Amino acid sequence: MAESFNEKQMTTPENEKDINGTKSPVFGQDDGADVEVAVLERDGMKLHPQPTSDPLDPLNWTRVRKHSILAIVMSLYFMFTYLTTTTVPSFPELQAQYDASLGRVNWTVAIPALGLAFGPLFWSSLADRYGRRLIFIIGTIIAFVATIGAAKAPSFDSYMAARFFQGFGVSPAATVGLAIINDLFFEYERGQKIGLWVLAIDMGLLVGPLIGGFIDLVDHYWINWLTAIIFAAILVAEIAFLPETLYPRNYMLVRMPYTDSSVGVADLEKVAPRPRDAKEVDLPRTKKLPFINVRGVPGMRHPKPWDSLLRFIQTWKFAAVSFSVCIYSVVWYWWIVSVITFIPSAYVQYSPQIQGLLFLGLILGTLFSEIFCSGRLSDWLMVKMAKRNGGQRMPEMRLWLVYPAVTVSAIGLIIWGISIDQQYHWIVGQIAFFLLAAGIQMGNTIIAAYIVDCYPLQSMAVITFYAVILNLSAFVNPFFIAPWVTASGYTWTFAAQGIITFVVSLPAFAVLQRFGPTLRAKSGQPGWVNPEYDSII
Repeated sequence: MAESFNEKQMTTPENEKDINGTKSPVFGQDDGADVEVAVLERDGMKLHPQPTSDPLDPLNWTRVRKHSILAIVMSLYFMFTYLTTTTVPSFPELQAQYDASLGRVNWTVAIPALGLAFGPLFWSSLADRYGRRLIFIIGTIIAFVATIGAAKAPSFDSYMAARFFQGFGVSPAATVGLAIINDLFFEYERGQKIGLWVLAIDMGLLVGPLIGGFIDLVDHYWINWLTAIIFAAILVAEIAFLPETLYPRNYMLVRMPYTDSSVGVADLEKVAPRPRDAKEVDLPRTKKLPFINVRGVPGMRHPKPWDSLLRFIQTWKFAAVSFSVCIYSVVWYWWIVSVITFIPSAYVQYSPQIQGLLFLGLILGTLFSEIFCSGRLSDWLMVKMAKRNGGQRMPEMRLWLVYPAVTVSAIGLIIWGISIDQQYHWIVGQIAFFLLAAGIQMGNTIIAAYIVDCYPLQSMAVITFYAVILNLSAFVNPFFIAPWVTASGYTWTFAAQGIITFVVSLPAFAVLQRFGPTLRAKSGQPGWVNPEYDSII
């Protein structure tokens, strides 16, 4: 069982010595004992994950291979939200085609989000059993077929069903996609890589309506046909260029450690690595697995298919995760959905193509934030603060960037609402969009990296929790935003959203930053680990 590892050696706030200590335990042995291998450090801080000398270890792959895989993950995650919003410019045509009200057509944005929320509970355990590659391929096929169904749907109900399965099929891009990133990159690279991953989902959300507006010039059916073509291209890339990345790390650390050094702590850049020979261990893994692997990845224990749901429920206990994700999702993030769904109504005087161009403010804000203010800055801040803290990283060090992110998001929401009711020049709305998107991008990157930093050995479970809550918030939002705007107008609706974001989020994250280590200590450790850290020795 997964519970056989020695919890005292895990990365816990109660036992900071073991985070940057002098031994690297291997979990999950049948007798409960730990096998010790030399701890590898970089710049005085312990590496996570610990690398092996195995050339089949994803951590040892070339930068080109790693980043080509990252590009595939980002492409599918881009589609995660692209398919949700690219149909927004065609709302008038959808109303006419299905004889539906604007309120009902708004649901076509919510329904894919429901599939995106439900999917991770289904796919995550399967990806920890059969591998990342197979689940990515199956999910993309489902999304591809569902998109064709949406293009040919004869009724509104069948269109909504197709939209649900679009979201369900692409949903592995969230949890399984981040698991692939964790398989490929070290912790000190996490902020930047998660920032790029978050950039993909945020850009999909914003670029979708821009492209959809111009495709609508041809035909609103072609919006879905183009989406299907993109899914087909991603599917080809997955089959040709996406190897399996789920790696039996604990199993291989014992058999192929990075170095034969007997020193308790070794510097990665100074220690002599062992010769690399994949044939040294007769175990199919990563690139040596079958082209389509339908059996459990060997060398590790596998979760049961329903463990994703059970672990989602159990994750509520771990307040650092549940508190941060819920505050971000329902106090801050979901307002971006309010803005996107109301752009056609707010700028009704413009054609769908011009409305699509109005998303440029959101796009530029997202790009600016990622380049200058998100992932790389977050990693730099972590390293600087860890050096001041005796080489010990604390997840809460990332949260310093939350405060400017919340502030600019709130300002953007307030300015946009006022600009619509007062009929200001469109450039005022673009400035508001820039501020809102910059804050959302920064916040998304920080929260995703923070929860993984809190529980790195349970990264799949915490990201499943994040994906479910985030997408449930996106599902709920379209159902209440229309009546709210009708009753209160743009100024007070979006000013209220900005005030809520600022007044609730700032003190909430300040409390989390101050008491996060205490919350983690009182919550204890989860009774499971990712399968790559739970091997049968």
